[in-house]
Amino acid sequence: MSTLANQLVLAEREDVARGIRLLLGRPLITERGDPSGFELIRRRQDPLTKWFDYHCGWQLVLEPRLGYARLLKIRTVLDASRPARRLRSGKAPFDRRRYTLLCVVAAELLPIPVTTVGLLADRIVQACATDEALPPFDTASKPERMAFVDVIKLLESHGALLTVDGVTDSFVDSADAKVLYRVDATVLMRLLAAPVGPSRLAVPAEEVPLRFEELLRETVREQRYGGADASEAQRNLRLRHSVLRRLFDDPVLHHDELSADELAYLTSPTGRQIVRRAAEQGGFLLEERADGLLLVDPDGIATDSRFPDDSASARVAALLLLEPLTAAPGGLTPEQLTAEAHDLLRRFPQWAKSYQSEDGAQRLTADAIRVLTDFGLARRVGDRTVPRPAAFRYRATAADSPAS
Repeated sequence: MSTLANQLVLAEREDVARGIRLLLGRPLITERGDPSGFELIRRRQDPLTKWFDYHCGWQLVLEPRLGYARLLKIRTVLDASRPARRLRSGKAPFDRRRYTLLCVVAAELLPIPVTTVGLLADRIVQACATDEALPPFDTASKPERMAFVDVIKLLESHGALLTVDGVTDSFVDSADAKVLYRVDATVLMRLLAAPVGPSRLAVPAEEVPLRFEELLRETVREQRYGGADASEAQRNLRLRHSVLRRLFDDPVLHHDELSADELAYLTSPTGRQIVRRAAEQGGFLLEERADGLLLVDPDGIATDSRFPDDSASARVAALLLLEPLTAAPGGLTPEQLTAEAHDLLRRFPQWAKSYQSEDGAQRLTADAIRVLTDFGLARRVGDRTVPRPAAFRYRATAADSPAS
């Protein structure tokens, strides 16, 4: 093979590896938001499509003329570790109210190509007033306007809404704010990745709260794996996809989180070979340990959330709490963890100012432990928080004060 041919092969491998990690970190990429990333995915569409389909069973949808690429990631294990987040300072997770407004706003935007923030708010008021399952939406309430703005900004970040004139945040201070938007309905419709649309379940509204988890599972049910009478090929396909989905979508994969069949597949010669090849093709470093697997992206492209990370007090506290937590293999009680957090706040009174209050230590503990559980570094066993094996990779170094 000539030198030029070798260079072309190497360039394609590097592009595919980068494209895999780009899509894992941001499953929706628009030409407007990331021109170079979108062009790379467009250029390497075929190998990227085949890689995701074979290893994870995820569909890659690319629309060059409409300017977006969407990786339809499906998770069969339900969890809340990656909530939608408010894009203002603090990046708090969406609450029930914001998720409700997100669904209503998306539905109201579909038939209109252009709107203003005021007209859209009026549509939401009317939609909530005519549906008895929805609480009223009151634009005279500042908390309501803040929730509405958080939803709008999330849709802007995904490219479903484009601000033509004005600033979305201005609606928080005044319901008379003037902001003009253009709606990208094609991107809006691609936000939902579930293979079964909720409307197809045809469940009466009063039954939804009672059957919520069952209905969530139904929206991600995939026919390709069959049912109770699945063939051997379908069972192997399901095992491959379920194991690699979790490996490429979670910070760490512990063996004790897998079913017996999944663990048998992962530890088989075929399973190990497929995992190693997939990690190499994606440009990852694979750590294989007795207790599980860890993928490391040297460039941080596939990382949607980082640890360690000094961008928030809760994440700094999470790292600092790992030291007493890993020193107690049997775990720590909430009271013991709160005492550790209280000591941190006492030692560093200028740090974590939002937690410097009477109940601050309890709130900081809760937020820090949520970080650790979301990253697979700790779990709750009874009334204790217990370190997971991956937690022992981290050690805090001495400093004058934590990062603020």
